[in-house]
Amino acid sequence: MTQSFRRQILKHLIAAAVGTLTIAGAAHAQSSAGVLRVSAIPDEAPTELQRKFKPLGEYLAKQTGLKVEFTPVTDYAASVEGLINRKIDMVWFGGFTFVQANVRSKGQVTPLVQRAEDEKFRSVFVTTSPSINKLEDLKGKTLAFGSESSTSGHLMPRSFLLQAKINPDTDLKRIAFSGAHDATVAAVAGGKVDAGALNISVWEKLVEGKKVDPKQVRVFYTTPGYFDYNWTVRSDMDPALKKKITDAFLALDESTPQGKEILELQRATRFVPTKTANYGAIEAAARNAGLLK
Repeated sequence: MTQSFRRQILKHLIAAAVGTLTIAGAAHAQSSAGVLRVSAIPDEAPTELQRKFKPLGEYLAKQTGLKVEFTPVTDYAASVEGLINRKIDMVWFGGFTFVQANVRSKGQVTPLVQRAEDEKFRSVFVTTSPSINKLEDLKGKTLAFGSESSTSGHLMPRSFLLQAKINPDTDLKRIAFSGAHDATVAAVAGGKVDAGALNISVWEKLVEGKKVDPKQVRVFYTTPGYFDYNWTVRSDMDPALKKKITDAFLALDESTPQGKEILELQRATRFVPTKTANYGAIEAAARNAGLLK
C-alpha cells in the first residue's frame, strides 16, 4: 500500500467520522429544539391566559409536530425581551408591544397572523360617575389605564385623549396603571378611580360572564378602530415552521368543534395574515405620545 493511497484512505475515514458527528449533532439540535415556546402579553390574569391557550397549544402541537409550551411572563416588557433574546419563539403581542419588539430588534421580528377583529380593534372608556359622559368630562378626574405598554389599555386611549385636546398628564387629577384590562374595570367598579380605559374584547367578555354589572359600570366612549393584536415570531425562524404555524391559524374554522372552541376562547371569528406595515399608525401614535424609547 503506497503512502499516497494510505493518505487517501485516512482522509475518507476522517470525512466519514466528521459526517457522523455532524449528523449526530444535527439530530441532537433537532431534538433539543423540538419545543415551540409560546408566550403572551399579560393583559389578563395568568390563570385566564393559561385557560385560553390550552386548546390552542394542543392544536399547534398536532399541526407542527412540536411540543408546545406556554411560558407566562411577568410584564409586557418581558414578552418583548423574551422573543428578542430567544427565550421565547412566538408571542401574542398587542400592536404597541409588536412595535417595541420590531424597533428593539431592528426589524428582526415577523407578525404572522391576527384575528379579523384586530384589523379594526377598539378601546372603551368606562365609569360609574353620572357626571362623566364624554372625554372632555374627564378633566380634573382620576383615570386608570392598563399596562403602560398596552396598545388598547393605554397608548390608543391616550392618543384619542390627546386628539380631543386632553393631556392626561396635566388635565387629569391623577392617572394610574392597573396592569391589566380586568384590573382596570375592578378599579373603576371599586371606586378607586373615576374612569378607566380598556380593550373592548375584555370588556365584552366581562359583561357576558357577568363579572361586571353594565348598569353600574358603563361605557361612555368607544374609540375609532385601529390595528392591534397579532402572533409574532423571530424573522430567522425556519420558513417551513413559519408556514406550518400560519397555515394552522388560517385553517381554524368555527364550523368544527375544535375550531369553534379555540376561536371562542381567542374571541375571534377567524385569523387572517398580517404584516409589519399594518402597525405604522401605532408606531406613529407611540412616537407622538413620547412612549417609544
